[in-house]
Amino acid sequence: MNALNRQMQEELRAVATEAQQRADVRAVVVHGGEKVFAAGVDVKEMAGMSYADMAVRAGGLSSAFGSVAAIAKPTVAAITGYALGGGYELALCCDRRVAGDNAKVGQPEILLGLIPGAGGTQRLARLVGPARAKDIVYTGRFVGAAEALEIGMVDEVVAPDEVYAAARRWAEQFASGPAVALAAAKTAIDTGQDVDLGNGLRLESQLFAGLFATEDGTAGMRSFIDDGPGKATFVGR
Repeated sequence: MNALNRQMQEELRAVATEAQQRADVRAVVVHGGEKVFAAGVDVKEMAGMSYADMAVRAGGLSSAFGSVAAIAKPTVAAITGYALGGGYELALCCDRRVAGDNAKVGQPEILLGLIPGAGGTQRLARLVGPARAKDIVYTGRFVGAAEALEIGMVDEVVAPDEVYAAARRWAEQFASGPAVALAAAKTAIDTGQDVDLGNGLRLESQLFAGLFATEDGTAGMRSFIDDGPGKATFVGR
């Protein structure tokens, strides 16, 4: 069930760092397998931990998930089966979420007398708004695929055996895209959520101007002039 124990936490951090650093990786699909995305943290591992233990662990768990969110490339979660608790928090770290029509998502930590601890209260509220996030977190209920699509917890619903293929199709369109511009777009949108409009616009202007120093920016504008829109060949620099 892909329990998110300490080992999985550090494996996620390592693979996210690798994906960020490798120039040949241009987009990322996060997939838990055909049956389940991730059923959450390892409760058996947590149950024996004290406050002092978790005070040390909690920051590492959050930062490991944050390393997935920080990948400066398009990312998509391919959700099959359950994506609950830490599992859905991992999906929240991606730019897009594709789910099977039998998927169940949610933040059921309240049923353990806890709250989400790897970004769920923050990223979910930013995604669906505070009122809906409070409903999901307060009740701990499992949200079916149709409702999840309606309220924005997932972005696309397909047949269960089509989930990975659909996620890959979305990611593949960026494989030959302008990598620096895509990274700038992600930074502008994600960082802009956490600052006021004025600072967000200043950040956007700086990132926009910086792209005029890229090979892709030059090639894209020249291609538009010579051949019209959508025909540029990008090299990712």
